[in-house]
Amino acid sequence: MTHILAIDQGTTSSRAILFDAGLAPGASAQQEFPQIYPASGWVEHDAEAIWQSVLATCRAAMEKGGLAARDIAAIGITNQRETVVLWDRATGAPLHNAIVWQDRRTADTCARLKAEGHEAMVQEKTGLLLDPYFSGTKLAWLLDHVEGARARAAAGELAFGTIDSWLIWKLTGGRVHATDATNASRTILYNIREGRWDADICALLGIPMALLPDVRDCAADYGMADPALLGGAIPIMGVAGDQQAATIGQACFQPGMMKSTYGTGCFALINTGDTLVRSQNRMLGTIAYQLGGRPTYALEGSIFIAGAVVQWLRDGLGIIDHAPQTQSLAEAADPTQQLYLVPAFTGLGAPYWDPECRGAIFGLARNSGPAEFARAALESVGYQTRDLWEAMAADWRAETGDALDASTLRVDGGMSASDWTMQFLADILGAPVDRPRVLETTALGAAWLAGMRAGVYPDAAGFAATWALDRNFAPKMDAKTRESRYAGWKDAVSRTLSRP
Repeated sequence: MTHILAIDQGTTSSRAILFDAGLAPGASAQQEFPQIYPASGWVEHDAEAIWQSVLATCRAAMEKGGLAARDIAAIGITNQRETVVLWDRATGAPLHNAIVWQDRRTADTCARLKAEGHEAMVQEKTGLLLDPYFSGTKLAWLLDHVEGARARAAAGELAFGTIDSWLIWKLTGGRVHATDATNASRTILYNIREGRWDADICALLGIPMALLPDVRDCAADYGMADPALLGGAIPIMGVAGDQQAATIGQACFQPGMMKSTYGTGCFALINTGDTLVRSQNRMLGTIAYQLGGRPTYALEGSIFIAGAVVQWLRDGLGIIDHAPQTQSLAEAADPTQQLYLVPAFTGLGAPYWDPECRGAIFGLARNSGPAEFARAALESVGYQTRDLWEAMAADWRAETGDALDASTLRVDGGMSASDWTMQFLADILGAPVDRPRVLETTALGAAWLAGMRAGVYPDAAGFAATWALDRNFAPKMDAKTRESRYAGWKDAVSRTLSRP
């Protein structure tokens, strides 16, 4: 058994990738599933459709790779975080569509809790802010809006989980109800200082603690996959939320190392070691990974819309047929025009945390067209990353007294394959950007966790030694242009915010 099966369950699709004994990705399969938009700012998924897509891709990858269950040492799972599933323990049936991390329906609840003065307590215990992004208020909404759910939850008849827990439950035939510390840390219900579900926060949101899964290390035993599913019993040995898995896959094991992942959203994490940094700039404190019962902390900045802005160009405006066309359009844009697209389709994340603002575009001219829109869309990702970069650098400096080492930014995710976008990122940051040889860092992180636990892969130091650079992007833009362009972005954002 020399292969690892990595399940990468994302916001718009599910993938399964087989990694060999040398950590090289091999056969893979991917399947999209529907996005459901019941109301403005609401986003849902069919949890059963997610499960079926995961099962189908696992089977397809194994078939492509010519592998049977006996050839696979372990399964690693990485997942879209904060998305909430509530299901019946007896039947395994979801009570409602999954409420997705992008969903903003609990904005009023979060605003009320802030007005009542609860945010400081929540941030101190969880590292998070009171925002509809996180799982806790989504779960509370389900309990309040699904008939009979609250009483059934109190009676122990229901189970809550983020997508990792849902997949573990389905893979093990309902025998294991568990999550890992990274996913737990994103629920706003988990005290990351004490390593336990927090009774006070659960009481504040009216959430019975009987709903909650067992919390384990990222590399741990999560039960065996039912033999009927994949042709044999395979142990599940690695679990991490997608951004933490990417941090692991980028081998950011030392304090000060930073990665930025460009998928549907953009998520930047900086390893802060044993120190849980309390942000002064509305960044998030979180668990980067937990091994051997010991958490390693991180500061995180979250951008809700990154790759999704390219999907909007395709599906909303119809100006491209395929994502790679965006780069060629951007290259053809009129250099005399300067459009700013603020993609606040579901509000703005860090460092603004404004769930009520909506997208806007500034600087339109009579001859603005698809090329200029495409360039503005790609540039919006760079500008938002700089917002995170500056806030995290300030927090790091306040905590450590040191400047952030700009040479440690490692990028991954689908958009990182665009040379144009990564060059603009380096230009607007005024810092070098490193792209690894293996871009599937999220799946790689999950695979390493499972493989390390199974004894197939080396420890963290040995894994870090395998990290290899594909390309370094050095900044080329002069400082005056950089600062002028960024000032224009800040002005555009200020005009978009729902509050000063």
